[in-house]
Formats: sequence, structure tokens, C-alpha cells
Amino acid sequence: MAFQNFRPSKSFFQQEWVGLKWFKFLFSDPVFLRTIRNTLAMSIINTSLGFITAIGFALLLNEIKSVAFKRITQTISYLPHFLSWVIVTGLVATMLSVEDGAVNNVLLAIGVIKEPVLWLSEPKYFWGVIGATYVWKELGWNTIIYLAAMAGVDPTLYEAAEIDGCGRWRKMWYITLPSIKPTIIILLVLSIGHILDAGFEMQYLLRNGLVQDVSDTIDIYVLLFGLQRSNYSLATAAGLFKNVVNMTLIFLANELVKRTGEERLI
Repeated sequence: MAFQNFRPSKSFFQQEWVGLKWFKFLFSDPVFLRTIRNTLAMSIINTSLGFITAIGFALLLNEIKSVAFKRITQTISYLPHFLSWVIVTGLVATMLSVEDGAVNNVLLAIGVIKEPVLWLSEPKYFWGVIGATYVWKELGWNTIIYLAAMAGVDPTLYEAAEIDGCGRWRKMWYITLPSIKPTIIILLVLSIGHILDAGFEMQYLLRNGLVQDVSDTIDIYVLLFGLQRSNYSLATAAGLFKNVVNMTLIFLANELVKRTGEERLI
């Protein structure tokens, strides 16, 4: 379909083949180039914040000695993951509302701002809102695999470090983090393979005309052209481009990791 002028009413052999026409159109279309920028920016923000917060939170959870408190904290942190994006974006819109929104009310009360901020109507805030929302929703879920990796660390290493006078922070830095380094690298390689998957539901549900220039991603572009404008060939070309780039990046990242002697996918 990406190489055809696809018409649903015609059979496969009746379709008009147009070669790279739609790919040429994509890279000459300023709207598509803007969606690539938005997708990369939001994906990098989400990936960076997701990695840093998940690893940090997992390290802190691993240090909790009370089993009951640890389980309660884990359960609370996991809960947002099971909420649909419709519910999450509804909560975000309510919290950031100009009229009696909790965030504006708190900031006004402590004197940080003098008037309510239009969080969802100012382009400069949109990427930050997306990143913070992603972290809140996925933080607990992303820590699961790190906690599992930490559970496999040899306890005698901690005992030896304690005898040598190491405190909790030194144990985390010199024992826990190096022990889960292979897991971190594997997950990083997988994340690089999704660099053009910044998301769809969150951006689509929070977008409006005022922030459209910074909110539209490649997936939203595919939806707009594929379903709303019935240009299936152009939408397919955009989706094919995204998947080819993602596959290429994951193989390149895997090869780079291989050359550095670290754990790799293949």
C-alpha cells in the first residue's frame, strides 16, 4: 500500500503503483517533519525520565527492611499502570485545570505563581506534562524487572561490604548497580528500538488546537491521514518509515553493545 495509490474499491492487481511517491511527499511535508521532531522529543523525554526514576525507585524499594511497608508501597506505585489512558488524561486535565485545578491551587497557595497557568494550552509546557504523566503512570510497573534483578544479587557481597565499612549508598553504587547493569543495558537497547513510539493515546487525548504543533506524533499523523482523510497509502508509508527506523536502531544499538563487550539481545 505504501508504494501504491491505494483504493479500497480495487483489487490488489488493479491498484496503481507509484513507487516512492508517498515517501517523497512525507519528507517534503513540513507537518510530517514536525511530527518527527515531536515524536523524538517526547520519546527521549519519556525514556530518560522513565529509566532514571525506575532505577532510582527500585534502589530505594530494595533498601526498605519492612516487608509489609515495601509491599504496600509497591502496590500503590503499580496501580496507575492498570488505569486506561482515558482515565489518566482525565485526571491530568482536572489536576491542571485553570478553574480550581489542584496544581494551580497549590502553587498559588505557596506563592510560586501569581495567577493560574494554562498548563495544557501553552506549547512550552506540553512535553513536560507528557513526561511527568508517563512517569507517574509507569513508574511502579517499570521497577518490577529491576527489583527482580536485585533479588538475584549474592547477599554475601553486601555482608562483605558491610564488614569493610560500606554504608547503604556505597552498597547501592558499588554492588547493586553493577549487578543489574546487564538488565539495564538490555532494557536500554529495547527502548532505543521504540524511539519513534512516543505514544498515541496520551498525546491525542490531551492535544488541542493551541498545542497541536508540539503534540502531534507519527501515530496521530497516520490516524489523521489514514482514517479521517482516507489516504491509506500515505498513512501506510508513514507507519512503514517508523517501523523501519525502529528496527534499524535496535540492530545498531545491539551491535554497539556487542562491540563494547556488554550483554546484548542477539
